[in-house]
Amino acid sequence: MKASQFFISTLKEAPADAEVVSHQLMMRAGMIKKLGAGIYNYMPMGLRVIRKVEAIVREEMNRAGAIEMTMPVIQPAELWQETGRFEKMGPELLRIQDRHGRDFVVQPTSEEVITDVMRQDIRSYKQLPKNLYQIQTKFRDERRPRFGLMRGREFIMKDAYSFDRNQTAAKASYQVMAQAYRQIFDRFGLRYRAVAADSGAIGGDLSEEFQVIAATGEDAIVYCPGSDYAANMEKAEALAPAGPRPSPAQAMTQTATPGKSTCAEVADLLGLPLQNTVKSLVLATDEIGSAGEVLKTRVWLLLLRGDHDMNEVKVGKVAGLAGFRFATLAEIEEHFGCKPGYLGPLNLVKPVSLVVDREVAVMSDWVCGANKVDFHLTGVNWGRDLPEPALVADLRNVVAGDASPDGQGPLSIERGIEVGHVFYLGTKYSQAMNATFLDENGKPQFMEMGCYGIGITRLPAAAIEQNHDERGIIWPDAIAPFTLVICPISPDRFPEVQAAAQALYDSLMAAGVDVILDDRGERPGAMFADWELIGVPHRVTIGDRGLKEGHVEYQHRRDAASSKVDASGILHFLKDKLGA
Repeated sequence: MKASQFFISTLKEAPADAEVVSHQLMMRAGMIKKLGAGIYNYMPMGLRVIRKVEAIVREEMNRAGAIEMTMPVIQPAELWQETGRFEKMGPELLRIQDRHGRDFVVQPTSEEVITDVMRQDIRSYKQLPKNLYQIQTKFRDERRPRFGLMRGREFIMKDAYSFDRNQTAAKASYQVMAQAYRQIFDRFGLRYRAVAADSGAIGGDLSEEFQVIAATGEDAIVYCPGSDYAANMEKAEALAPAGPRPSPAQAMTQTATPGKSTCAEVADLLGLPLQNTVKSLVLATDEIGSAGEVLKTRVWLLLLRGDHDMNEVKVGKVAGLAGFRFATLAEIEEHFGCKPGYLGPLNLVKPVSLVVDREVAVMSDWVCGANKVDFHLTGVNWGRDLPEPALVADLRNVVAGDASPDGQGPLSIERGIEVGHVFYLGTKYSQAMNATFLDENGKPQFMEMGCYGIGITRLPAAAIEQNHDERGIIWPDAIAPFTLVICPISPDRFPEVQAAAQALYDSLMAAGVDVILDDRGERPGAMFADWELIGVPHRVTIGDRGLKEGHVEYQHRRDAASSKVDASGILHFLKDKLGA
């Protein structure tokens, strides 16, 4: 490709609404152009990156035995109504009607459609296993689309769905996909981690996220440097402290804490470590009647150490707390006789269901609210001042330094950007949609499913968040818009330069190198600035003086300066460099 024939549209400054580095640089490099909130045109330079991502994904999916198809972007609502997701998914699901008033959705994912395909065609266990995938446009009506392609409304995703005859076979299919994903992300040339994850609203059992490591990532990744353990914050287990609970050393005392309503303020006032305090979180669960009315409400009190944060996913898995909400002020005052900030498990007006974090269950001489404004209790102990906790659970986010669940050392935390996710779904969708097959005994069984997604358009943004500097993007070779750029200096003034550049370009094209020749006649400074911004990883500069001295200049995008290479050996040099 020659630059004069291509579409290059770089900007000196990023638009004001571009918040993160990837958004700023993709806009400045002319890779995307905003059309509406969370909706972008993929410009030729950006589309080349996307197509390279797709090609790697497609090759590895095919190699793993998956079969490509395409499902419609617009899907009938009836399928989504069968699974209940038409109502449950909320406003992120874009619902539309055709001219006849029939309901449709703009697909955010395709579990319903693929299950419908398979229930029509799969009759016997002999037809299983099957794994079908698509690379297709999706739409999620984000409340606040932001960060460019990182959290847009329209995006491209690879989604695959496996169908098996039993749980054992389904988990084997899952492992095949999990390994294929590792090969895909290895080929992208990015630093990433595969982390154990919670399946969330999509349902399922086995689940892993593939996170590109980046300081600007939205997700916290928990890992053990001494082992292979890795999980996202929702999934990472906080182990119970080792050793017995210390014996009480203090008497329980009501202590004045005027105006001090947070654990940090109370600890500071009393001159105690924050770890000695216990925070009270009040939740509620509602029993809903057939008409949607609230039949009964149950109020819960959760106790966590003052320096720890509640993990909502873990809490939602405690027996009885599924679908919890935070209690209203009226509910709190009805049960505690006090406003928030001074709450605790003693001196309640009405009983509540108590759930205690593992850490709090082994604490002694702790501090909590006295259920009296401007007062806290100090020296509180289990067994003496209140009964031993009946329900103890892991309720908190882990912190750096916690023991790894695999016993291989302390945990560390880094930031990541989720670009892929694999799930074992079981029969969640096949049961809802009656997708069955006949087993060896002629009996109908529900198909066991898995689903596997990669954010095709999110991945380039994640790559930029990991690979950039003050000059622009630094693409890994595998997904760069061009692998190499040839920059001739003043070719219009020096025919030898133009001829050498053309000859090298022709040789590289013949060798199958993805090369672009900048024949625009730009000044060297402006030309170099464009390609550094765009992030092409390899650059060869050809100038009149260098040719007369028998050399050209090579520079990798990460190099601080160029190096001289013998002009007669540049082709061999580049082949070795690109091969490496």
